[in-house]
Amino acid sequence: MEKKVVHSIKTISEYHKVMGLPKPEHPLISVVDYESVTLPCKASMSFIFDFYTILLDKEFKGNMKYGQQSGDFEEGVMFFMAPGQVFEVELLSADPIDRSGWILLIHPDFLWKTPLSKSIRQYEYFGYSVNEALFLSDKEQRSIQGIMEIMAQEYKNNIDKFSEAVILAQLELLLTYADRFYQRQFITRKKSGHFMLERLENLLDEYFHQEHLSTRGIPTVQYIASSLNVSPGYLSSLLKLLTGKSTQHYIQDRVIEHVKEQLSTTERSVSEIAYVLGFEHPQSLSRLFRAKTNLSPLEYKKQLGASN
Repeated sequence: MEKKVVHSIKTISEYHKVMGLPKPEHPLISVVDYESVTLPCKASMSFIFDFYTILLDKEFKGNMKYGQQSGDFEEGVMFFMAPGQVFEVELLSADPIDRSGWILLIHPDFLWKTPLSKSIRQYEYFGYSVNEALFLSDKEQRSIQGIMEIMAQEYKNNIDKFSEAVILAQLELLLTYADRFYQRQFITRKKSGHFMLERLENLLDEYFHQEHLSTRGIPTVQYIASSLNVSPGYLSSLLKLLTGKSTQHYIQDRVIEHVKEQLSTTERSVSEIAYVLGFEHPQSLSRLFRAKTNLSPLEYKKQLGASN
């Protein structure tokens, strides 16, 4: 078996060198014609970048893995990586790869002291896996490509005092469009979203009725996402569209449902219920219960008694 090559690339200049590109016009940002990239070897490769990477990939014929997820691409897609994430490429054959599109590389230092330095972290799709990539319609692809071409033209021109402002404005527009298109994708794939919600419900039902729940505690977002084979960011975005809740809030609501069930069908005390659910202190459960219902667990139980 051929050994995988791992590339930890810290600078955009280093990326250009590894990919067989000429030196970048700017050390902190680069707009690359994807067709000009030369992969450093024929083996499987893993990359870790210390900068943001946005790829508009129109016709890549290969197998990519991002984190622990993989995807076979045979049509145009767009995906996003934040610094420190893992990107893996496995070539399907030794034949030359036909590809076209754009790669945008942005070092965090380029955004320093700009509003985007903070707001870029709010775009959850930077945490999505490759199998959760953005599939663009022809119209959407033309919009994104137009922005990339403007950025490429500005990048290749002589840098002046307006260059950074123009590039930042186009970057913000690109991120906003991507956010819109992802929301569209969640809607157009709503059937698969509801199937995911059904799987989540079944997973939580099984979790809360298993033995040894007290030692495992409340399920984490990471555990739920991993069990559903999606990234935490993607799951949270999907749930917000379908239910208006983040994954964390969705789990908490299911905890409260379980507590209500225990209070109404068993003689367990609040402390016993807290212990069974893995809470270290009963007060933590009581605070969560009050935050969700405006009642303490005991007040809720008294209401049940009064209504019977």
